[in-house]
Amino acid sequence: MKNYNFILLILVLAIFLNACNTKNQKAKDFDFPALENRYFGQKPPGVIPELFAPDILSPEGSFEGGKFSQDMKEFYFTRKNGKYKNRAFFVIRYENNSWGQESETDIKWPRFSEDGNTMYVGKEYRKRTDTGWSEPKSIGEFLKDQAHGWSISSNGTYYYAVYKKEDMNINGSLYYCPFVNDKYENPVRMNADINTGEYIAHPFIAPDESYLIWDVRREGGYGQADLYISFKQKDKENSWSPSMNMGQAINSEMQESSPMVTQDGKYLFFTRGEWIEKEDGKTYYVGKRHWVDAQVIENLRPKE
Repeated sequence: MKNYNFILLILVLAIFLNACNTKNQKAKDFDFPALENRYFGQKPPGVIPELFAPDILSPEGSFEGGKFSQDMKEFYFTRKNGKYKNRAFFVIRYENNSWGQESETDIKWPRFSEDGNTMYVGKEYRKRTDTGWSEPKSIGEFLKDQAHGWSISSNGTYYYAVYKKEDMNINGSLYYCPFVNDKYENPVRMNADINTGEYIAHPFIAPDESYLIWDVRREGGYGQADLYISFKQKDKENSWSPSMNMGQAINSEMQESSPMVTQDGKYLFFTRGEWIEKEDGKTYYVGKRHWVDAQVIENLRPKE
């Protein structure tokens, strides 16, 4: 009997140690760069938005969008105008405790799963392999009308903007598509309040789906388009609080778009820009990336 208890104790201890090692390995795998290096050495902002690394991201042209990898050791972004007459895609990698030089990449506007092992690119996804990323595969037929931005929650629910002829709102609508039993269900159009306005685009869903931020032009707004936010109501399934303009501290007479909260939850990023007519008579979008303390989100969260 004593031998049996001793063996049982050893087995329990082994399971415990293995669990600890697994937890430590995961924490090690997702250790972010040190805070002072995490954002290219930029001084963090307060609750007033500031330009983010303009000398790095858009020294000669317009910045259009950017995203950190899940471990925050890669930053993918898009640049246009200036030296780059056509849209060009870049990545900067954090290696040996410092950020390297930018390099062009064929990866366009990526998003990442919570574990960092799946990269979503447009209507396709790639799996992490021992040698990099797999060949792209289709996410699903439901994305055939997807346009102008998308975001994925921790449980895999896909939020995205679409333009469909059968929708009464010709300026786009936001949809979500639940991920259940390893497959996507039918898309669901979000409520009329969220889908009010013109040029509805670029949703960002919180990892826990507790809030949604997107850009839209509405009557009474500040500029060409503003950032709006809605919070999921805990007492009702798939119910959202009335959408709120994020206010004059965030929005301006220009166009605010493409919101994103960093993986560490500390900062809200967005692009501020405007459409400008050039000498050739064509209209170009010129924007710069901004960041602000994510406390601005909590300041708008309804009090329970």
